[in-house]
Amino acid sequence: MAAHLVKRCTCLLREAARQAPAMAPVGRLRLARVAHKTLTSSATSPISHFPGSLVELVEKKQAFTPYTENHVDRLIKKAARPEELLELLGGSHHLDNNHAALVLIRLSHLLSEKPEDKALLIQDARFQQLLCLLNSQVGAGVLSESMDKRKTARNAGVHSSQCLPNIDRGPACLVINSVWHGSLSRLLRSLYALGLPRTSKELQSVEQEVRWRMRKLKYKHLAFLADSCATLSQEQHSQELLTELLMHLERRWTEIEDGHTLVTIMMKVGHLSEPLMNRLEDKCLELVEQFGPDELRKVLVTLAAQSRRSVPLLRAISYHLVQKPFSLTKSVLLDLAYAYGKLGFHQTQVSQRLAADLLSLTPSLTSGEVARCAKSFALLKWLNLPLYEAFAQHVLNRAQDITVPHLCSILLAFARLNFHPDQEDEFFSLVHEKLGSELPGLEPALQVDLVWALCVLQQAREAELQAVLHPEFHIQFLGGKSQKDQNTFQKLLHINATAMLEHPDYSGPLLPASAVAPRPSALDRKVTPLQKELQETLKGLLGSADRGSLEVATQYGWVLDAEVLLDSDGQFLPVRDFVAPHLAQPTGSQPPPAGAKRVAFLRWEFPNFSTRSKDLLGRFVLARRHILAAGFLIVDVPFYEWLELKSEWQKGAYLKDKMRKAVAEELAK
Repeated sequence: MAAHLVKRCTCLLREAARQAPAMAPVGRLRLARVAHKTLTSSATSPISHFPGSLVELVEKKQAFTPYTENHVDRLIKKAARPEELLELLGGSHHLDNNHAALVLIRLSHLLSEKPEDKALLIQDARFQQLLCLLNSQVGAGVLSESMDKRKTARNAGVHSSQCLPNIDRGPACLVINSVWHGSLSRLLRSLYALGLPRTSKELQSVEQEVRWRMRKLKYKHLAFLADSCATLSQEQHSQELLTELLMHLERRWTEIEDGHTLVTIMMKVGHLSEPLMNRLEDKCLELVEQFGPDELRKVLVTLAAQSRRSVPLLRAISYHLVQKPFSLTKSVLLDLAYAYGKLGFHQTQVSQRLAADLLSLTPSLTSGEVARCAKSFALLKWLNLPLYEAFAQHVLNRAQDITVPHLCSILLAFARLNFHPDQEDEFFSLVHEKLGSELPGLEPALQVDLVWALCVLQQAREAELQAVLHPEFHIQFLGGKSQKDQNTFQKLLHINATAMLEHPDYSGPLLPASAVAPRPSALDRKVTPLQKELQETLKGLLGSADRGSLEVATQYGWVLDAEVLLDSDGQFLPVRDFVAPHLAQPTGSQPPPAGAKRVAFLRWEFPNFSTRSKDLLGRFVLARRHILAAGFLIVDVPFYEWLELKSEWQKGAYLKDKMRKAVAEELAK
């Protein structure tokens, strides 16, 4: 490369001298300095824009290159068939080893969509000749010896990237040594893509040369090679090379100076190493001010794909999305909503902007985009009424075209937020019409989800309840050990409770008594601060353990924080002495006295509500309805009221007042 640079400088000076032959020696010297300055500034000027993939990033041309493209280079670039490239070997063209690398790279590109032709190509004699140009069998033994020495050095505590001065590369490496850095990185990826065998001397030689040059390669080339090793090769020796590349990327992360490069590397390589991703997130915080909307979108989607909830970075991105007058396109808005929903990161101003911008674009959204958007905002627990009304209207307007999977996503989003559209009758008539014939053919877990969503929205029909409560259907979830199966069975309990409590004409079937018995896992949950404080206050309020029960697991799939039984005078009764129909296993034999009232205490934590709202999510609205239908009076204990109580006396008086109000409201009815 230095020789090419000197040659190019000579050409520039010769051209300048030809144009000004009468110039004095001092003038020529000044001209030479100007030419040198121009050459240097052109060769080292930073790239103003980086594309979105590592392949394009590595292949991006510099503003000036000291290499003069010759006839062979042009033939390689113009080749449209592998045969045209192989013909260069038998013609009068002189190919050096860098040309051989370029031919292999071009062959890999042409055969990227024709995997069946790769095996034939490897067996072609001209392809083997091409590999010989790249490498030499004469140096194979020396290469093997060099690799053995490097392995011994690694075992002795010297890292493989620290090239030992007494280890010669050997003739094989000398051949590959003249391949340029950019071509070398693309060459290794091409050899992986072409499917060269693990024992190939050429492949081993290229990998070894990568190890020798690792410190000299640019950061983007290292990232490109790491992505190549991770995606195109699963061999053990390639995984060792990948480990070394990742180590270099972790150590040299401060070399990243451009936001486009940073985002591209984060997307392509960040998932390969936890320490590297931590460094890239730190660099993002440093450069986030330079990011445009597309870079911000890519960073958020990358974090969402890896489920990395980096709060400082998310806050910084949210700040710039709110403060800068970005013009966000439809695809960017959808990706932002997805990423925020997937990460569960609530930022009010960002959610408001996304909802407002998407509302104006709703007429141009497809059914799939509407379903995706509704799901994203449901994950965020953000109910924007105008936006969700627009979603419901979209479904009604495109009733003939909307598919069942998209309709299912929209329905589940509505149920999560407990959203009832204005045109409720028309909307759910369409839902029942679409699901009527399609429901039995859906995945069993999805069938349960859909019927559960209809129960939340109070739209479930008897035929739909019977479909999922039939013994032949629900038996597959009774013994499930996975978390998904347990969640599905929990929803079956809620569906069963809906059939029992909210459908008096329902004729069956129902879940068996053995199935509705509370499982041990129903109570094995982490105790929250609100739950702990409420239990301590209730213990002080009740005074005696027989005057009430804490943590009562019902046959309906819900757990009551506490249950008490009051007589007609408002005095506590021993709750365990009386029949309790809400329990799967009876505890008492006496019927409650006339005028007795059961009171259930239900706490509502911050996650139980929609964001920035005092409206419960659909799941907890269903729980409250079921407990009421089971004959309880409910004492609601929301977090925002409990946090205002400072002393134990205030908390006890608060619960007593709540109980008196619940009894008074019942008597007033």
